[in-house]
Amino acid sequence: MSSVATRIHPSAIVSPNARIAENVTIGPFSLIEDDVEIGSGTTVMSHVVVANGARIGSDVVIHPGAVISTAPQDLKYKGEPTNAYVGDRTVIRECVTINRGTSYSKQARVGSDCLLMAYSHVAHDCVVGDHVILANSVQLGGHVEVGDWAIIGGLTGVHQFCRIGAHCMIAAAVMVVKDVAPFVLAGRTPLNIEGLNAIGLRRRGFDASTIGAIDEFYDILLRSGFNVTMGLRHYESTHDVIIPEVQQCIDFIRSSKRGITL
Repeated sequence: MSSVATRIHPSAIVSPNARIAENVTIGPFSLIEDDVEIGSGTTVMSHVVVANGARIGSDVVIHPGAVISTAPQDLKYKGEPTNAYVGDRTVIRECVTINRGTSYSKQARVGSDCLLMAYSHVAHDCVVGDHVILANSVQLGGHVEVGDWAIIGGLTGVHQFCRIGAHCMIAAAVMVVKDVAPFVLAGRTPLNIEGLNAIGLRRRGFDASTIGAIDEFYDILLRSGFNVTMGLRHYESTHDVIIPEVQQCIDFIRSSKRGITL
């Protein structure tokens, strides 16, 4: 364990076997178990539990009461060693919980530059991409996948094995029980697609031509009277050139196992 420029409060309990980089701060009454790695510049505030299997990146900020890499809440888990990863520069707010993986994938993963607001939960075997925002009390069931730049509103629950596409935005206080395709706005109860996340896409540098092509794709898929299979076939048969962003949507929809939110 490196101690150069690392600040550990006297009341913190830190295993001598933990691998802690330089310039890490560990606050009062926090617990760092044996099989833990913490990258340089990371701040662990007070009353945080970082359990065995945690792999925390650099410049992460973990607020009071968070619990990282404790055992999965899954009856098939039998104590096998697994991991929970948190990427660089991610901010984990108060009382967030991230469980480690099961034998299914042996890991749960949260990407870089994410914001996990207070009381949100990332269950076992989840994969959360980069630049994702989970608002307060978002609950991800096991095996959920969340694409890069997605935003999920507060108090929303995501059923196990669902996928949330990249760059989409989901409203607060809804239940996600099917996959949500990339680039869309989803809301209401039951959940449905309300439109394209055009403002978000513009903010992230998508040009007007690309946004227009994605919007045309969803217009055909959702508003032309086709079912999903027929809509995909119609779009592909009428477009000689399909841009990568639209192809991403097509591939996502075709690979869905839980069905697509419409």
